[in-house]
Amino acid sequence: MKRHIELIARGVCVVRGQVLLCHSRGAANTYLPGGHIEFREPARAALEREVREELGRRARAGRFLGAVEHAFRQRGRRHAELNLLFELEIPGLSPAAAPASREAWIEFRWCPLARLRRGRLEPSPLAALLPRWIRRPGGFGSTLH
Repeated sequence: MKRHIELIARGVCVVRGQVLLCHSRGAANTYLPGGHIEFREPARAALEREVREELGRRARAGRFLGAVEHAFRQRGRRHAELNLLFELEIPGLSPAAAPASREAWIEFRWCPLARLRRGRLEPSPLAALLPRWIRRPGGFGSTLH
């Protein structure tokens, strides 16, 4: 069985102290919006494309904030990914209402930046790292030990 590392572009969209999170329907954990980077696709372009596909909205990927390597099990299979995080601006979004998803298997919700641990954010180091990276970009985290 050949193993590989998935390369993911993720966006940190903060509006009035709330962070936009995504989760698979029925799952308890959440993650930042975004998705896989395709071959020869710039990471920022991948993030903007994924937001268009998932939310049907135009977005602008901004500053690079940091990277997190992550290993986990999903449906009994081992996965490994490298998440590249960028500031994300999505005009017209408000924490007053969760945006509707264009994909039936995911949904979005807002979480206070100060309460990311309660939001069951994955990769888990991001709960502590994101508030720092927003103030001072350029960090690295890992769930590999």
